[in-house]
Amino acid sequence: MPERLQKILARAGVASRRSAEQLILAGRVRVNGETVTRLGTLADATVDRIEVDGVKIDAAPEQVYLALHKPKGYLTTVTDPAGRLTVMSLCPEVPGLHPVGRLDRNSEGLLFLTNDGKFTYAVTHPGHGLEKEYRVHVTGVPDRHVLEKLESGVELDDGPARCRVRLAGRTNSGAVLDVVVVEGRNRLVRRMFLAVGYPVIRLIRTRIGPVLLGRLRRGQWRFLTRSEVHAVLSQCGLKGIRIAKKNN
Repeated sequence: MPERLQKILARAGVASRRSAEQLILAGRVRVNGETVTRLGTLADATVDRIEVDGVKIDAAPEQVYLALHKPKGYLTTVTDPAGRLTVMSLCPEVPGLHPVGRLDRNSEGLLFLTNDGKFTYAVTHPGHGLEKEYRVHVTGVPDRHVLEKLESGVELDDGPARCRVRLAGRTNSGAVLDVVVVEGRNRLVRRMFLAVGYPVIRLIRTRIGPVLLGRLRRGQWRFLTRSEVHAVLSQCGLKGIRIAKKNN
């Protein structure tokens, strides 16, 4: 994610932000071989080559992987022009941190955040088939034929969709089901149940691949462990991504 060049230099320990501005004004900083003298110039520490007096600096932020229990009412986005609450307000400030995939505003549960684009690609690529599991509360109690229809596939406006589904319990107004999907289409589970006549009242994501929501309370986050990150990548068919020391 692009940042002001002086901020990148300060984070890399080259100088304070004010001193970094003086380095830029003096023409001592180059980005991708071009001398930069304008304050406010943006660069991306993860992809751009940044040099001070001809010496390349290692300004890429440490890779971080978080698990968050997203509460209802938060947008899964970095910023919102309308000033609504986003999941970023629940997490530590980490350069480049962003949500991995979608979880709509009225849904709850497990959400990954990272500043590692390769990890985001691994988790969200539809071809990798990473499972996401949800505890779903619906109005009414679907019978066996409805569950079979959900598993065989229902037609949505953006194409057919299917899931694995199991009746987990009943409530006064309806049923509780465990649902597993491998796609990441917007509001997919809600739209599938609406298509078969059972509107979703509450939706909680309980698992992404091998990682469980567990006892993480609403609004709380934790670092994913090294073994969890490796397990996620393994299920996606990918390996070899460097993992930050924080993720032990």
